[in-house]
Amino acid sequence: MERRFYRHSRCDIFIHWFNAACWLLLLVTGLGLISNPDIDPLGGWYPAMLRAIFDGGANLLLFHVALGVVWIAGFVLYIAFNFRGALFFLRELFSVDLPRDALWMVKKPIQMTLGDAGLRKLGLGTDIPDQGFYNMGQKSFGQASVLGSLVLAVTGVVMVMSRTSLGEAQTGLVSWSILLHYLSAGLVFAGLIIHVYMAAISRDERPGFRSMFTGWVDENYAKHHHRLWWEKERAVAGVRKEE
Repeated sequence: MERRFYRHSRCDIFIHWFNAACWLLLLVTGLGLISNPDIDPLGGWYPAMLRAIFDGGANLLLFHVALGVVWIAGFVLYIAFNFRGALFFLRELFSVDLPRDALWMVKKPIQMTLGDAGLRKLGLGTDIPDQGFYNMGQKSFGQASVLGSLVLAVTGVVMVMSRTSLGEAQTGLVSWSILLHYLSAGLVFAGLIIHVYMAAISRDERPGFRSMFTGWVDENYAKHHHRLWWEKERAVAGVRKEE
């Protein structure tokens, strides 16, 4: 039986799917709050449909805000009860070896679309730079998600406060918050599409996708896709055996 490596804790799995569910619902309701025909990305039918479902725009906004509070609270609790896990996530996510990871970003998409033959045709070697716990594609999306989420949370709070406690003196702050809120949502959503393809549709990454349910990956996947992490795990396992 092939050896397996423990990759994700139950807490990490929960926060991953909790975040995905919140993002989806926030996107669905957020798009419904846009009622300007000049900028509505889906047309007037969509906001009208959601307003009918929620019995008015006020209720739709209330649901969106309440969901945002739940989303923020979920991450606060996650950090409070799993601080070491959150710290490990951030450390791995923002640890970048520029020469190695930049080369990975160039070669890996070519290999996934054109294969090794495409790399040879372009005069590139078929060897893909080794990656750690996260590959650079995952790091890029994760970095954008973390920073984008912070912007969404802060600007969302400002937008809510604009209805309760902010006055005319803060009009500029509110206007910038609205712009940054929608820009961040759009960028995170664009990255999410690529992330879903890489994680759930790409055959090579399916073991990684399954690990977001089971917490485990097989040794072959770990060795070929996250070799630097695999080597560390093997070294740790070797030390434990000696002890």
